[in-house]
Amino acid sequence: MEIKYFTKDYLDFFKELAANNHKNWFDENRKRYEKSVKAPFKNFVSRLISEIEAIDAEQKEIEPKHCIFRINRDVRFSKDKTPYKLSNSAIVSPGGKKAKDIPGVYIEIGPEHVRLYGGVYGLDKQNLEDFRYYVAANQELFEQLINHKDFVKTYGEIRGEKAKRLPKDLKEAAEKQPLIYNKQWYFFTEYSPEIILQDDFIPTLVKDIKKGFPLTQFIRKGIHY
Repeated sequence: MEIKYFTKDYLDFFKELAANNHKNWFDENRKRYEKSVKAPFKNFVSRLISEIEAIDAEQKEIEPKHCIFRINRDVRFSKDKTPYKLSNSAIVSPGGKKAKDIPGVYIEIGPEHVRLYGGVYGLDKQNLEDFRYYVAANQELFEQLINHKDFVKTYGEIRGEKAKRLPKDLKEAAEKQPLIYNKQWYFFTEYSPEIILQDDFIPTLVKDIKKGFPLTQFIRKGIHY
């Protein structure tokens, strides 16, 4: 029988935090946060790492602390000064949360939705250029991956911000495959928040991670990380 990592109070905590997003309330509820949110999420991420290691030969020697993002928001450049996020998130990749340019699995769990992401969000200039040329040179394989029925059914499409300009020698390829204009190549699927309370939560995630993994491998080859 599958282990359940979360209780209903995980979701309730974030719902109440949304209406009381300030330090006093958080401090008063810190023990509850540790018990119902922080510890369960850490245990869940530990299990997720193990499951991904069984799929991804490059995923090894990483711990939950390398993957889990802080609940505290970075408010330095934001008009929204509320101090806490209203969900928990983690990224499981060979580089952990500090390596945004390495494709991996990103998960976000909150009371509004549970989302599972794949692909890559933050590429530096050289990797961005390398990957565009890689797609241009391997369009047939790229299109097979993004149009595969399992990928489309689960994730729909590749998303990401687009550039307005491309090098001249990429324009012909980009006419055939407009995703070459992308600055990011990510995809996600969304679940009802209540899935975290069900026995099939982990198996569902693993099944869907496998559907996106061939594209993850393609991206990794293209950026030579």
